[in-house]
Amino acid sequence: MERINPPELGRPSGFSHAVAASGRFVFLAGQTALDAENRIVGDGVVEQFERALSNLLTALRAAGGKPSDLCSVTVYIVDMDDYRAHAREIGAVWKRLAGSEYPAMAGIGVSRLWDVEALVEVQGFAVV
Repeated sequence: MERINPPELGRPSGFSHAVAASGRFVFLAGQTALDAENRIVGDGVVEQFERALSNLLTALRAAGGKPSDLCSVTVYIVDMDDYRAHAREIGAVWKRLAGSEYPAMAGIGVSRLWDVEALVEVQGFAVV
């Protein structure tokens, strides 16, 4: 996998501008902070992001992948201001769970998610 960050696009922080990979594609469904009983857990955006990312990585591992295999991740965010206010904490969660190799990423503001209590949803794909 090659992470491509052209200097004319500026230094990325917490993402890569492009990722090139070859292998078996694994498409990962959007994950929220659902527990094993399908209940949303976590009171705030940081806790919910941690659970959602953990759920995504669990699915990835079950498909034979690891965090560094992620090519692209999209985070759907109900309250963008709250998410940005906690960006450092969310970044620390990412580094602890997924490491310092970043996929191509996007954060998209949405009015709500499937489960009304969900504050974030994390979706992605990997090449294993």
